[in-house]
Amino acid sequence: MLNRMIVRWQALREGVRDAVRGPVVVHALIAGCCAVFLLGPASGLNPAYGTGERLLEAGTAYFRRWGVVPDELFTGSGRALLTPLTALFVHGSWLHLLGNMLFLYVFGVMTQERMGRPEFLSFYVCTGYLALAAYAAANASSAQTLVGASGAISAVLGAFLCLFPRARVTSLFPFLLFLPLRFPAWIVLLFWFGLQWLAAHRAGSGPGVAYLAHVVGFSLGFVYAWVRYRRTTRVRRPATATEGDSQP
Repeated sequence: MLNRMIVRWQALREGVRDAVRGPVVVHALIAGCCAVFLLGPASGLNPAYGTGERLLEAGTAYFRRWGVVPDELFTGSGRALLTPLTALFVHGSWLHLLGNMLFLYVFGVMTQERMGRPEFLSFYVCTGYLALAAYAAANASSAQTLVGASGAISAVLGAFLCLFPRARVTSLFPFLLFLPLRFPAWIVLLFWFGLQWLAAHRAGSGPGVAYLAHVVGFSLGFVYAWVRYRRTTRVRRPATATEGDSQP
């Protein structure tokens, strides 16, 4: 009886230890983004924001308060300088949120494991901030708000490409009838980056997807991982991702 209790206790302790060693930062970031979205007006689930025109007005004010407004960012206001951080946790729609969180989970778990929790968190926040600030600098006269974790998640994709280029990724491509096909990560991620690059050159400063933030974030992530880990052995690990309309 005593031996069974000891074995169960050891198994429980190992389970807790494995959970603590897991992708805590990735899970916390996903939980934070989901909580902010559910409590905000964009989810439509918080009755405090009302419905109809009242909800639309509340959403506009909410995004302007917590999102990045390019023509306000470089005015020297302390509140404006904090918005690239708060904007990382604000999303404009269910599709925007779910697409970003999917990419963060798929590519973030292995990247966090490679970097470690403190470094990954710092990497995520800093690259996300810089990606949004770069977009704002390129569109300094724009009054359109910018929200979402896309810049930071793009940096995670760039780091993943550098650290795990040979990992095989299951992807869904629209022009291939969304058939799940497995490709090396370097093919999928470079293809994705190419699409963002082309879209960034065609995009204006009006509302839409901030492709430039994707390009900057991806580039920062790849360069950081290359400089930080270029002398270490790259790891080949399997991975699963969905590449299609749900893009960061």
